[in-house]
Amino acid sequence: MIGTLKDLTFNGDSTQNITVTVSENFREQYEELKNGKVNIEIKKARPHRSLDANAYCWKLIDLISAKTGISKTEIYRAAIKEIGGVSTIVCVQDKAVDRLREGWQKNGLGWQSDTFKSQIEGCTNVILYYGSSTYDTAQMSRLIDGLIQEAEAQGIPTITEKEEAELLTRWKK
Repeated sequence: MIGTLKDLTFNGDSTQNITVTVSENFREQYEELKNGKVNIEIKKARPHRSLDANAYCWKLIDLISAKTGISKTEIYRAAIKEIGGVSTIVCVQDKAVDRLREGWQKNGLGWQSDTFKSQIEGCTNVILYYGSSTYDTAQMSRLIDGLIQEAEAQGIPTITEKEEAELLTRWKK
């Protein structure tokens, strides 16, 4: 849900009140949640990436695959691992690692994971990569930039920086 922060007041007991304005109807959720504790996450709203950006991403992957003989899946999954801000690391008990990784990859083609040893005995750190379907414009831009670099290294023609910027400004309706 997208909203606007309207006010912040400080109470005498070191608590604070935040006023948020939303345009969607929140009455039902409010009635359900108003008397209990809730988890709150407030972050800067970013526009969704355009479908054209997604199409161009897959066009680049297809061209690179045709030129190199590497599968489109392998190119896509490798590109996801190369950009920042699209993963999270969790520490889990060793016995839960396989189940977590299997469940995570069921979210889609780009949803993959890697592991490395934890300093906590009996645990493993798991890097969980998000698929590009969840990316905001900045993340999608980094993915496309990496694919453009790879395409250019293979001698594949790509769009100009200006064309890429225009592509990324056409938002999903």
